[in-house]
Amino acid sequence: MDRTQQAAALPGARALAPQLDALTGLRGLAAWYVVLFHTRVTLKATVGPMVYGFLSHGYLAVDLFFILSGFVLWHSCADNPAYRGARGMARFWLRRIARIWPLHMVLLGGFVALVGMLAATGRDIAFYRWGELPLHVLLMQNWGMTIGLMWNEPAWSISCEWAAYLLFPFTVMAAPWRNWSTGALVLLGCGLLAGLWAYFALHGSDDYLGFEIQRTGLMRCLLEFWTGNVLRMLWARWRDVPDICTGAWAAMIALLEGGVVLHLPEASYVPGVFAALILALSLEDRTPARLLRSGPLHWLGEISYSTYLSHFLLFIVFKMLFVGPDLTVGLGKLGLFLMIVLAASAALYRLVEKPAQRWLLRRGEARLAA
Repeated sequence: MDRTQQAAALPGARALAPQLDALTGLRGLAAWYVVLFHTRVTLKATVGPMVYGFLSHGYLAVDLFFILSGFVLWHSCADNPAYRGARGMARFWLRRIARIWPLHMVLLGGFVALVGMLAATGRDIAFYRWGELPLHVLLMQNWGMTIGLMWNEPAWSISCEWAAYLLFPFTVMAAPWRNWSTGALVLLGCGLLAGLWAYFALHGSDDYLGFEIQRTGLMRCLLEFWTGNVLRMLWARWRDVPDICTGAWAAMIALLEGGVVLHLPEASYVPGVFAALILALSLEDRTPARLLRSGPLHWLGEISYSTYLSHFLLFIVFKMLFVGPDLTVGLGKLGLFLMIVLAASAALYRLVEKPAQRWLLRRGEARLAA
């Protein structure tokens, strides 16, 4: 059964248009950018300053995730009658929680076990606040109720996305979006990106989107997620219009070059670069999109959630076992770690993520049908 047939077999599901498969490969590359970002300090003595500088910006891949998630979710769910009404909203939330929560709990359990072992051997575990653990279980740890990132730190973005998912049905119902003109949607998208810049400027750090994540991460996610929603609305109107794809590539290059050359604040141009990139890839059928749709890259995208959530715990354990006090990792050890992450991602996807998702959906759909 291919992916289109699988999608059709699910109540209310909608397969991605073939050209949108490139976005799955893009998600896979973004997940590995985050992995390399979290290994960068141990590589500082090994790689040159240019490579280290590139790796140091890996946190920006999360902004790509947020916009991409908003785009794909609007495509899959916004016009779907299976998600209308009270029961439809419950079905939507069921599918979202079945997608993100089981693997999150497995990795959180891994951290609890690790911290327990550290405590048993007399290590300092003061950093891990047990009182905040219930917020992590409920995926509310980055809703402004904690003082910092802890436990499985990358899961902060999943917490924020869960908030976006909870709001999504109300976003769909908030306005008659189909009646909005294309110009109005463009202005709305630009307004959301400008609002993100203003939000970070007001918080005193528009040049660093990773600033005080526990305080700014939620709004960062929501504004970028909603930008992705608007981007998908525009895609529906532009997908058959000649030269829009070329314009999107040109806009991406202009924003990126202008931002770098003029040393503009991150918040003023990076999300716009990602929005233009997603639009360009979703509209074209040339080499970049074809590469991202290829088997290996598409597979990396399929297992990217497991990669993103598991690598942080794996790296902590890897450093404890293989890295000395100087915290230096050579390219050989880096290669070993990346292979471990890849193998673990594939195993978690196959043995945890998908089976748990199917189990929760079966039970949840049965309750909804009762």
